[in-house]
Amino acid sequence: MTQDAEGKIKAHPLVDTTEPNLVEETFPHDLPPLIQFEQPAIEHIDGQAVEFDLPGVKDRDIVITDTTFRDGQQARPPYTIDQMVKIYDLLSRLSGPNGVIRQTEFFLYTKNDRETLDRCRELGHKFPECTGWIRAVKGDFRAVKECGLKETGMLTSSSDYHIFDKLMFKSRKECMDSYCEVVDAAFEAGVRPRCHLEDITRADIEGFVLPFVDRLMEMSQGVPEELSVKIRLCDTMGFGLPFANVALPRSIPKLIYKLNKECGVPSDRLEWHGHNDFHKVSVNGTSAWLYGCNAVNTTLFGFGERTGNPPTAGAIFDYIALKGDLCGIDTTAITELADYMTSIGLPIPENYPFAGRAFNTTRAGIHAGGLRRNERIYNIFDTEKLLARPPRVAITDKSGTDGVVLWVNEFFGLKGVDRINKMRCAPLARWVIDQYEKEGRLTAISDQELEVQTKELMSEQWAKYKGE
Repeated sequence: MTQDAEGKIKAHPLVDTTEPNLVEETFPHDLPPLIQFEQPAIEHIDGQAVEFDLPGVKDRDIVITDTTFRDGQQARPPYTIDQMVKIYDLLSRLSGPNGVIRQTEFFLYTKNDRETLDRCRELGHKFPECTGWIRAVKGDFRAVKECGLKETGMLTSSSDYHIFDKLMFKSRKECMDSYCEVVDAAFEAGVRPRCHLEDITRADIEGFVLPFVDRLMEMSQGVPEELSVKIRLCDTMGFGLPFANVALPRSIPKLIYKLNKECGVPSDRLEWHGHNDFHKVSVNGTSAWLYGCNAVNTTLFGFGERTGNPPTAGAIFDYIALKGDLCGIDTTAITELADYMTSIGLPIPENYPFAGRAFNTTRAGIHAGGLRRNERIYNIFDTEKLLARPPRVAITDKSGTDGVVLWVNEFFGLKGVDRINKMRCAPLARWVIDQYEKEGRLTAISDQELEVQTKELMSEQWAKYKGE
C-alpha cells in the first residue's frame, strides 16, 4: 500500500486475468534473462550526473578479454602446451565471428611459453588476438618484439603498498618515471603497452593514479593511434564495489568515470580485471561495462590467483543479456570447455553455474513436478539449446513420483505428447520409495541403477524406445 497526497492509504488493485503474464520480454527462454532498464539510471559522482542505460551498452563495442593462460595458471599446476592449444581453440569457437572474446595473454619467458604462442597462432584464428604479459622492465620488450606481438600487458602497480613496500621505490615520482621509461621502450619497439594498474582499489587515486594516467595520455598523443596506451584497472584484492556513491578507491563507477571523463581515456582503451575475494567478481565486471569500460578480463571457470577472476561463462551470458542477442556466440562451447577441463583434472564443483555436472539438476520432488509440467518453471533458460545440457533430476528420497517421471522421460528422450505419464512410471516409482522406506537407503540412486530397474519394471517402454 502507498499514501496519496492527502495521506490516505492507497491500495493496489488486483489485475485479474485468465491468461498468464510470463514476462516474455525479459525471460525469452531461448536466451538468458535480458538486462533491461525502464529508464536511464542516474547517479551522481562528484556532483556530476552519471547515466548508464542499455542502449549505451548496446552501441558500444563491449568485449571480453581472457587471462586463462596468465592469471588462470597462477592457481593451478601449469597447463601443458597441448592443453593450452586445445583451450585456445575452444575459446575461439566460443568467441564467435565478432570476436566477443577479443584478446588473450601469454607469458613469454620460457621456451614452452613461446612454443605455445606459436602453435596457437598457427591455428589461424582471428580471435582471441594473442597478446603478451611482462614486468615493467625495458629488457622484457625484447621477448615481445621477437615474438612479433602487437600488444603486451605490463605490470604498473598503483597502490603505495606496492610502490613502497613491494617495489621499494623511494618516491612516487621515481616510480612513475620508471614506468614511463618502459612505456617509451614499448613505443620504440612498435608495441602497444597495456598498463596494468595493480591494486587500484587500494591506491591513492587523486595523488598517484590520475596524475600517472594523465601522463600516459599525454605520451600517447605523440604516437600512432594503434600504439596509444591502454589502461587495465586491476582489483587485485577484490575490494572493488559496483556502487557509484561508495568512496574512492573502492567505487568502480567512480574509478571509470574519473579515468574516462577527467583523464580522457576512451572506453575502448579501458579494461577491468577483478578478483573474487568478496564474492562480487561477476557483478563488478558487469558494472564496469555499464559505466564506460569496454573490456572485462576473465578466466575460464574463474580459476585464478587466490579466489579467482570473473568467470568467462558468466561474462558471456551477461554480454548476451545486455545485447539481447547471441551475437554469433557458440555457447555450447562452454560445455565442451567444462568437459575438457574436467578431463585434465581441473575440479569444477557440481553446482557451479552453467558448467557443473549438476548445475541444472533438481533433487526436490516439488521442483521435478514443476519441470514435468513446464520446463521454464525451474530451468533458468533453455539449457539444452544454449549449453547442450537438458535439465535433469537426481533421484533421492525427496524426488517423489514426479522426479521419477521426469527422469524416465529424459532417459528415453521423450517430449510433448510422447512423454510417459505417472501411471506407467508407478512400478519404478514404487521401487524408488521402497529403497528408502524398506531398505533404509541414504544415498542418491545412480543413473546406472535406474536404467537396470527401468529395463526390468518398464519392459514394454524399454522395448519400444530402446529397441530391445
